[in-house]
Amino acid sequence: MLKRLLSVGGFTLASRITGFARDMLLAWILGKGILSDAFFVAFLFPNNFRAIFGEGTINPAFLPRYAALYARGEKAKAAKFADRVFAWQMAVQLALLGLAIVFMPVLIGLISPGFIDNPEQFDLTVSLARVTFPYLMLTVVAVQLSAMLNAIDRFWAAAAWSNLLNLSMIATLLAWHWFPSAAYAAAWGVLAGGVAQLIFIVWAGAREGLWLRLTWPRWTPDIKEFFVAIGAVTIGQGSVVLAPLIDTVIASLLPTGSRTVLYYADRINQLPLGVLGIALGTVLLPEMSKRLARGDRVGSDSAQNRSAALTLLLTLPFVVVFLVIPGVLMRAVFAHGAFDHAAAGLAGQALAAYGIGLPAMALIRILAPTFYARHDTATPVRATIAAMICNIVLKFVFVWGFGLGVAGIALGTALGAWINVGVLAWIGKSRALLAIETQFLRAFPAALLAALAAGIGAWTGAWLLSAQGDVAALGAAILCAGLGYGAVLLVLRGRLPLGKFAR
Repeated sequence: MLKRLLSVGGFTLASRITGFARDMLLAWILGKGILSDAFFVAFLFPNNFRAIFGEGTINPAFLPRYAALYARGEKAKAAKFADRVFAWQMAVQLALLGLAIVFMPVLIGLISPGFIDNPEQFDLTVSLARVTFPYLMLTVVAVQLSAMLNAIDRFWAAAAWSNLLNLSMIATLLAWHWFPSAAYAAAWGVLAGGVAQLIFIVWAGAREGLWLRLTWPRWTPDIKEFFVAIGAVTIGQGSVVLAPLIDTVIASLLPTGSRTVLYYADRINQLPLGVLGIALGTVLLPEMSKRLARGDRVGSDSAQNRSAALTLLLTLPFVVVFLVIPGVLMRAVFAHGAFDHAAAGLAGQALAAYGIGLPAMALIRILAPTFYARHDTATPVRATIAAMICNIVLKFVFVWGFGLGVAGIALGTALGAWINVGVLAWIGKSRALLAIETQFLRAFPAALLAALAAGIGAWTGAWLLSAQGDVAALGAAILCAGLGYGAVLLVLRGRLPLGKFAR
């Protein structure tokens, strides 16, 4: 199991690194303006609809059924089931693609009403979206093949293929002079990345004897069961996808470039969340499920409390750093080329607001297994929907009620995540499913002190080398933050769930 986690975690980290390089290049070339806003809205469609039609629904609805057939030795039935699902996916995707290409101006008008008053920006966004939208159909095929590979314990390819999108976009951005504009270069990079991902995952599947064959869609009992399952999961995923769409609507009504700075702030916020949240959530759910199946409630609670303590230990330092040096961080990373200091300053405000919700976004992955491990998928969905409603209301209040601009959008997201955590914790406690143990209570003050030490170190380092420029200041901030954080961990290691390192 450790080998699998290292494989998935390693390729996930690689994806974050290549994605980070891609975003730095986007900021350098596109800057903050009409081109960048148009591209990020166009990229929103395939990137967010993938959560509905991709991993968010295929993995829970398709993978368990396929894996069960395969594990029983019924490989022919498993292949036939996969082909039937593939046939329906292609039918839906082709219809969706046709409608999107025809009605793209209507869609852009709905999610970016502020663009309508600027015909140049509106027309560019429509054109870019027509280029990027087919990526959705390509990635859905790749996701299904990835699920099939995971079902037979072949994890590396499914974890690696996401890097190809980043690499493809980097290549087209470097060659942007060959395109009508840099925005078109980025858009065609998305589509080329989808093609590269599909070719790679088809090759990886073929190595294991896995193929998807296109047939005429047929309504069978197993397909009916699949659609019932995917319908339930889609409700929860749909509420998650709604938030970025609402963000886009609000940002389109703010000054030009607002959607761009929000994107870059979120990308920095997602760096720790993507690696830490995925790793902890991946490990915890099967651990709790196995222990509860054996009647080991004590072991299950202990694993959850240990994971929650580690989550706070690993995320709280980022919160404090994002709050004390957001401007330095964003200027050092993105304020190059066409992305100026003013844009980086706005992105820094959004990053500080996003950071407030970072621990909550990770804790959701720790609390949701309380229910998933007991085969309750409905409760987390209800909590997500309730939090999403609050999230949207808060964004309107912060942006127009308090005039916080893009920072208000980010703050609404952050507080919405904490509401989600609160709802899950309250339901878990009221049903006697959630136990807060001594090991968590002992670790929390130590984790908080370590985070404060990291923040003080980051501020001190940035202040010491502020005259040398933002890059030098950020380097010093990282070094001092690491020293402060490490010193507290060393002194208080006995209170933290660090295993043999605590000794």
